[in-house]
Amino acid sequence: MHRLILAIAALFIAVPAPAQNYPARAIRFIVPAPPGGAPDAIARIVGQKLSQQVGQPVVVDNRGGGNGVIGAEAAKMAQPDGYTVVLGYQGPFAINAVMVPKLPYDPLKDFVPITLLATSQNVLVVHPSFPARSLKELIAVAKQKPGEINYASGGTGQSSHLSMELLTHMAGIRMTHIPYKGAGPALADTISGHVPLHFVAVAAAIPLTKAGKLVPLAVTGSERVPSLPDVPTVAEAGLPGYEVLPWYGALAPANTPREIVQRLYTEMAAALKSPEVRSQYEHHGLTAGGMPPGQFHAFIEGDIAKWRKLVADAGIKGE
Repeated sequence: MHRLILAIAALFIAVPAPAQNYPARAIRFIVPAPPGGAPDAIARIVGQKLSQQVGQPVVVDNRGGGNGVIGAEAAKMAQPDGYTVVLGYQGPFAINAVMVPKLPYDPLKDFVPITLLATSQNVLVVHPSFPARSLKELIAVAKQKPGEINYASGGTGQSSHLSMELLTHMAGIRMTHIPYKGAGPALADTISGHVPLHFVAVAAAIPLTKAGKLVPLAVTGSERVPSLPDVPTVAEAGLPGYEVLPWYGALAPANTPREIVQRLYTEMAAALKSPEVRSQYEHHGLTAGGMPPGQFHAFIEGDIAKWRKLVADAGIKGE
């Protein structure tokens, strides 16, 4: 009997008290972006399934502004108790680290990664009036007119901007960047032909290219997009080694208990395997993630290093 009591006591000692009853109330999911975009959609898709699994509400808290800085800083300052998580993505959690001087948070030191939730792709599109129907033709035109061709982006330091900077750097060409205040205005001007080139998120590109409003030249991932099977990757189209994967993941404030991080990882990984989440991801042109915390940390670290090298090599300046 004495041994049995000791064994039971050891079980309770092994699991810290805060983790035993977690979660006991609503979980706040901060999204450092306004409603309507991919980060918001992913948080709501995963949050809804997570809520069903753990039996507590998951409340999406949109904190847009400052290229994700406002939301990321709010998450950094939250209590590290597992009741605040943040939807981290490539802009605020990788590109900002090399483009924004005096960033008020460190993506690696101020947060603990939980899991990669999704990856996407960008699509290089041109207006139908532009005289190129392949990446090689685009590069040839750009070499004939250095600096004369404009391209749009959702803003300096956005994925659409650095996708093009990486392409021009690798291709040895020069084009002129026209930054907009958001992806919507940039896309609108590309559709109208005011700016002929743009890297567009795959979910936005698919209906526009199928309707003939834009012409797709290449996708940024290492594999073709199933919904655009005839569109090659940038690497296939003439720039071997090129790859840009916009990514989205869940993180918690630094010092969140390891046991709670592990619980969140387990639940989110299960959610990502569910048919409901996979179906909604397919609609948005997303690929499910699921890598464990340590691997996700290394993934973010590698993405930061990639953009740091490009910014240094190409002499890109932040705003």
